[in-house]
Amino acid sequence: MARLIALPLFATLLIASMLLILDRIGRLFDFVITQGGPVAVVWRMLANLLPEYLGLGIPIGLLLGILLAFRRLATSSELDVMRGVGMSYPRLLRVPYMYAMVLAALNIAIVGYVQPLARYNYEKLRFELRTGALGASIKVGEFTHLGDRMTLRIERSQDSGRKLSGIFVHADTPQNDWVGVTAESGQFLATDDPNVIVFRLTDGTLIHNRPDFRTPRVLSFTVHDLPINLPKFESFRTRGGENLEYTLPQLARLGHSPSASEELRDASRAEFHFRIVEVAMMFLLPLLAVALGVPPKRSSSALGVFLAIVMVVTYHKVNQYAAALGERGAVDPLIALWVPFVLFGAIILWMYHMIANVPGGQPIGALERFFGKIWSTIVRYLPGRLRREARA
Repeated sequence: MARLIALPLFATLLIASMLLILDRIGRLFDFVITQGGPVAVVWRMLANLLPEYLGLGIPIGLLLGILLAFRRLATSSELDVMRGVGMSYPRLLRVPYMYAMVLAALNIAIVGYVQPLARYNYEKLRFELRTGALGASIKVGEFTHLGDRMTLRIERSQDSGRKLSGIFVHADTPQNDWVGVTAESGQFLATDDPNVIVFRLTDGTLIHNRPDFRTPRVLSFTVHDLPINLPKFESFRTRGGENLEYTLPQLARLGHSPSASEELRDASRAEFHFRIVEVAMMFLLPLLAVALGVPPKRSSSALGVFLAIVMVVTYHKVNQYAAALGERGAVDPLIALWVPFVLFGAIILWMYHMIANVPGGQPIGALERFFGKIWSTIVRYLPGRLRREARA
């Protein structure tokens, strides 16, 4: 049983994570390139998004792992043999519940502690990209502004930006004069001062002008070091600007803090209960997987797999809506989030009771028959089927 569950569980986690990453990676590349930041930061941003993906991916992986394991046992008649020798469903569910307990503990650690820190780091990276604190990339053939007083243009870039050629620089100084420089090549060099870098230019011409000069001064040089003061950037806010960035203990304290505003208390309690019910639902997923994973006799329909995913995703969306109501104070967060949990849990317990305790019981038997008739009607009127019947 453990082996049958493990393969679809980890495959689901891997596939879900890859799909979500592929969906986001294009937008992240566009955002980073538009802001002029280093492309390598995309991988750091994706790493900080992974805990958010796992928060939903782990429950779905657990559900599909158990469901597909019981479906395989049922379709190969091994489940009938196990039931025939006296193995009850509670006994068969021992291994699935071991998986559920381990993954629930992992998920509470992710959504309660890792995800808030990762969310804050992700927002910090976005802020640093917008402000240029990560270092703006110099785009070849375009004018790049370094601070408020310097403009730079590069014709060619080689060796990952370490060798630049076709250089134009225009800089204004606080003394109301300006310097224009053209050079054949150049490179950036670090200095002992972290706020200053040196742009070493080779084989070029420098023009210096100020209001009291009758004519601009022109200088040809072989090597010229141009100091550049890096712009100062504002600091990013401290963690906790959003409820998503608070850990579970912090949310619990804020939700009952007399010094906090009523809006903050409601929002904190809503986020706290949202995370708890999402993890608590994992202990009902093995029962749902059994109820939907065992198809009716002489049926190989995969309707149960489809319905299981729809139910879990729908419940997740209901929780998000309930949390939003709780944050606004329209409904008490305790009621808004735990009432759907109780109702959803009651449905799952009824479905499990039908499959485990009612002889011949099948919780989705009526749906199986309904969709079976629809499929038969569709197949009957397919063009290929009509041609075969005409030839017969």
